[in-house]
Amino acid sequence: MRRLLFIALLVVCSLSGRGQMPLRMNSDAQSTSTSGQGGSSRRSSSSGRESWGRDTTDNDDGFIVPIGVTQWTVDERLGSIIPAENNDTVVHNFQWYNETSGYNGEYNILGNLGSPRLSRIFLHRDDSNPQLFLQPFDFLIGGLRDFRFSNTLSPMTNLAYHKVGNRTNGQERVHAYFASNINKDAGIGMKFDYIYGRGYYNNQANSQFGGNLFGYYLGDRYNMHTYVNFNHLKMAENGGIENDHYITQPEAYKNVSSKDIPTLLGETWNRNENQDFFLTHRFNMGFEDEIVIPDSLKPQMPGERELLSRLPDSLRQVVSADSLRRAVVLDSLQLQWLSEQPVITEFVPVSSIIHTIRVNNLRHTYYSHATPENYYTQLYYGDLSNVKDRTRGLSIKNTVGLALREGFKKWVQMGMTAFATHEFTALTMPWLDADSVGRRRYIEQNLFVGGEISRQQSDFLHYNVSGEFAVVGDDVGDFSVDGDIEAAIPFSSRDTLQVEVNGTISDKQPNPLLEHYHSQFVWWDKELSKEFRAGVSGTISLPRIGTAIEVGFQNLKNYTYLAMQNTFRGEDIALATPEQFSHDVAVRQSSSHIQVFSVTLRQNIKAGPFHWDNDVTYQTSSNSLALPLPKISLYSNLYLQFRIAKVLNVQLGGDLRYFTRYYAPDYSPAIQQFAIQDAEYPRVKIGNYPIVNVYANLHIKHCRIYVAMNHVNAGSGRMFWAPHYPMDPRTFHFGVSWNFFN
Repeated sequence: MRRLLFIALLVVCSLSGRGQMPLRMNSDAQSTSTSGQGGSSRRSSSSGRESWGRDTTDNDDGFIVPIGVTQWTVDERLGSIIPAENNDTVVHNFQWYNETSGYNGEYNILGNLGSPRLSRIFLHRDDSNPQLFLQPFDFLIGGLRDFRFSNTLSPMTNLAYHKVGNRTNGQERVHAYFASNINKDAGIGMKFDYIYGRGYYNNQANSQFGGNLFGYYLGDRYNMHTYVNFNHLKMAENGGIENDHYITQPEAYKNVSSKDIPTLLGETWNRNENQDFFLTHRFNMGFEDEIVIPDSLKPQMPGERELLSRLPDSLRQVVSADSLRRAVVLDSLQLQWLSEQPVITEFVPVSSIIHTIRVNNLRHTYYSHATPENYYTQLYYGDLSNVKDRTRGLSIKNTVGLALREGFKKWVQMGMTAFATHEFTALTMPWLDADSVGRRRYIEQNLFVGGEISRQQSDFLHYNVSGEFAVVGDDVGDFSVDGDIEAAIPFSSRDTLQVEVNGTISDKQPNPLLEHYHSQFVWWDKELSKEFRAGVSGTISLPRIGTAIEVGFQNLKNYTYLAMQNTFRGEDIALATPEQFSHDVAVRQSSSHIQVFSVTLRQNIKAGPFHWDNDVTYQTSSNSLALPLPKISLYSNLYLQFRIAKVLNVQLGGDLRYFTRYYAPDYSPAIQQFAIQDAEYPRVKIGNYPIVNVYANLHIKHCRIYVAMNHVNAGSGRMFWAPHYPMDPRTFHFGVSWNFFN
């Protein structure tokens, strides 16, 4: 019923408004492109434009509806516009849009749709969300850097439905996005995402809802972006299966389905309720500059007869009889005509006053009605049959900046910004006082100052360098510097060599939750050293031949991580099974330097309708105990792509996902985080198992449909996404996405 209400709401919204004016995006320091006034165009990766199928369509009244949308993201710190493509409407490989393990299967997951996940490729891990409990849920909560604002030529609605399996153990997802312009400078929209996964194994059902409301105004003098994000995530925890032999030795368990395999936990849940508010706005100061119009576009000076026709008849007769007087009068009439021509000007921003605020609130609850007696090593307080741990996190960040804009004069080749940021963080969690249980609040405040230089208005070279330093507060001395350079170098008459280099260096205090956390089963108060990170990565690509190489290196000191601390309660460690261990989690830091090196090769091969896309990553860690990584991660996709009757686009094929064996991080339900395995006992390796999928992906006009059979080779080996969390068996997937314009 809830899903039907969402769909009905957005369909009603899509029926409002017609014939909007396109939005101007000429007020931001990083973007001067327009939305193509007067019509729509096909996809452009540089401007983020999408036009899904035909450029226009007829509605029931015979009205021609313009189709087209420009999308962009905004920088969280300064609100700068960053052009982006609309991934929600990409036709190619649409069948993997709904995969929690990622488009190329690079994430470790717990099996169910929307479950916590962790990238196996270290350079792709993202810890930007201030709420530690939400970081593993970036499949649903993409974060501000991934949120797309939209300028539409007409109101646009996208509705999508994904289905896996049946009503007993299947998974469903409903996704809806609506965007509409108010006028040429402003727009509003909303986005809803609902996931319900029953799960193919016991006690792993989850229910997740994410909703966004957004708006923007981009005038000459004033710019504003805002969005409000609400997330409600409820997930059942099963602790993994009791014995891995159900998967590794299936011949010993005949006629056993995934639902027959016992799990370690039952009647145990984690819940996250999150509200995220963001507002960035700026006031632009500048001047009106006359637009230089080419001579070919200027209005032509009227001829003598037309100019003289403006005079009264009596005066015209006198002037016509005297050639000298006629010349003087004509000069006067020409000057008068020139003075009557309108002067066309545009606003040129010179500087901007910027303010950005972000408020992120989280209430995390872990509760259980039937915790096994020996599952956790410690019980600090309370009753095993009535567990209810609640942690609340609040983060408020305010930034004020003053910017000198790029390009207001030809000699101003870059923009410069100075800013100050105040951060407020509060954590509230249980606290033991004598024999009673109360609540304790930890508060941190910091003041940062920093600056940014950037160049974005060049056809060949873009760069951005920013840094900040904590001058006052609990984490005084924290600093970070980030920079990136993008260049387009002509390689041949038909291709361009694209080069991108990113660098970062930081020395920062770890997340506050890694210093203090209290619950019934897990408890720590740590004094952690600042974590130092320095890294550089670069990508070289030739789009026409489908080749890209990415190389990255990071050096880490005082790397901070979570680690399992288990206690063996069996008799023979050589025959140990997961159910024979009790569990605890600790925070650790590696005082020695850790180096991570990775190289990724992407090669897409095309011959007529035949396509073969490949993505291979090699990486190594100098400390595999603190930071375990698989040496090789592979994605290979072989398919046919063709058209039927010139209107139906078909992608038909299969793909392979693979990674080498390694001691992958375990998962702790008590803190809803991945943690490295306890090295005091025999560890478990996962990997060296191919995952094979086949699919058919169809696209016609504004509709995309796919069917897929995932994990067609199920039952042939050690099929685990994470230690003691097996992959789903062979499953059938279906999805449809439809775009509506009014």
